[in-house]
Amino acid sequence: MKLFVKGLDESINEAILEGVFAQYGEVTSAKVIYDKITWESRGFGFVEFEKKEDALKAIEAMNGKELKGHVLEVKEAEERKRF
Repeated sequence: MKLFVKGLDESINEAILEGVFAQYGEVTSAKVIYDKITWESRGFGFVEFEKKEDALKAIEAMNGKELKGHVLEVKEAEERKRF
């Protein structure tokens, strides 16, 4: 199950993001989204868990929590529609 994580501090990289969420279960991938021109963090990313129940625990634990001075919004990622 893939989660959308919003409100990331610019200092959060993929290794840190994975480490923060790994306490809730096996993370299969963690990705921070960067601006294509400036390479600055856009303040959001995605974390994918092996098991849905672990992802649900992570949502419950991390949504609304503060990380490096920023309040996180964590929810299930929606499939992006391609045209």
